[in-house]
Formats: sequence, C-alpha cells, structure tokens
Amino acid sequence: MGGVIGGDSPRNSSPATKLERKMVEAMQQRALKGTSVKSFNSVIMKFPKIDESLRNCRTIFQQFDEDSNGEIDQQELKHCFQKLGIESTDDEIKDLFEACDIYEHMGMKFNEFIVFLCLVYLLNDPAVSEARKRMGLGSLEPTFETLVESFVFLDKNKDGYVSKNEMIQAINETTAGERSSGRIGVKRFEEMDWDKNGTVTFKEFLFAFTRWVGIDNEDDDEEDNE
Repeated sequence: MGGVIGGDSPRNSSPATKLERKMVEAMQQRALKGTSVKSFNSVIMKFPKIDESLRNCRTIFQQFDEDSNGEIDQQELKHCFQKLGIESTDDEIKDLFEACDIYEHMGMKFNEFIVFLCLVYLLNDPAVSEARKRMGLGSLEPTFETLVESFVFLDKNKDGYVSKNEMIQAINETTAGERSSGRIGVKRFEEMDWDKNGTVTFKEFLFAFTRWVGIDNEDDDEEDNE
C-alpha cells in the first residue's frame, strides 16, 4: 500500500515558493483549532470511507477535463477557477498547477486533481463555498477536513510540516510497545517525503494519501489497459 514518489529538488529550510508559504501559514492557523484525530490508526480506519468519497471526484474531474484526454491542462484549470468563483491571478493559477503536476507532464491526472481540490479547500476563503457546492464539492468538504485534521495530528510542533520524528511518534502512539513501530513510522515518512529533504508539506501528505487508498494505482491500471 503506497510507494515512494520521486521528483522535485530539496527545498531550503524556509518555504521554497509563495504557494508553499501559504500552505504552511494556513496549516499553522488551522492547527490552532486542534484536531479530533487521536491516533494514526483512527485515520487508517477511515481509509475506505475516504477512498469512496475521493473517487466521487471523478465526475467533477470529467467536467473540467474539457477535451476528455484524462488530464486537466493549465487553461482548463483556469476555467475551473472561474466556475468555482475563485478569484486568482494567472501566476497564482500557474503556481498551483505546477505544484500539483508532480509528474511534470503538463497535465493534472485524477490523483493530482484531488490534491488540487484539497489545497483549494485549505487555502481559500469560505466565501467561495457556495460555488463549490454548485459544482458538487460541498459533500467532499468533510473528507477534506478529515485530511487536514490528520495532518494537524501528525504535525506535533505545529510548524506546518511533518518530520520523521513526528511520524514515528504518531505511529508509536498507535502501536505502543510494538518493536516494529519505528520501522513503520520511517516507511510511512519515506512514502510522504518525495523530495527527500527531511520534512513533509501538506501537499506531499495528500499525494501519499492518494497512494495509500489506491487511487494513484487505479490510474496506473487504467493506463495499462488502454
């Protein structure tokens, strides 16, 4: 369940981009509200429900994939913002597109689109919530909130990142006394830390999560069957 995602170059100790800085600041603010998540095991128990909810994004993805090629390009993403009623500059849309297009094939695949939607949920003002509901996103917000709360639970020092030690601590809280807990924590962390810089952002966590529930693998299977 899950694999290591390879990719970008390591960032510095400070946020590498404006978008990352916004993510970190938004998560730090969200952390002030606390989290209802008590253990990583409780997150795992929600995998089937989260998986089902995220797969329901497929219809929304198809709405925005105007040429039906299985990917959303930057122009289609701009139309997506317009339909959602989100005011953003071309540069902001470009930054978000490039952040979610981790495979750098100039098009967001389904799992990347899920990450995009969750980042929009985290970063945007509640004023756009009505537009999101019209597009069928309202029912997904509890799932997105679960993902945000899960990250807040892992981010023990509330700095907007998850470290290896924090991940091991979270696993230890779930599997206290088991000698394998440290190895499990390291493995889970490696699955999230795709740029290999020793810390995990909310975006990296989301990409790992889609793999954990099997959505990324589903896309790979569809490509193999074509």
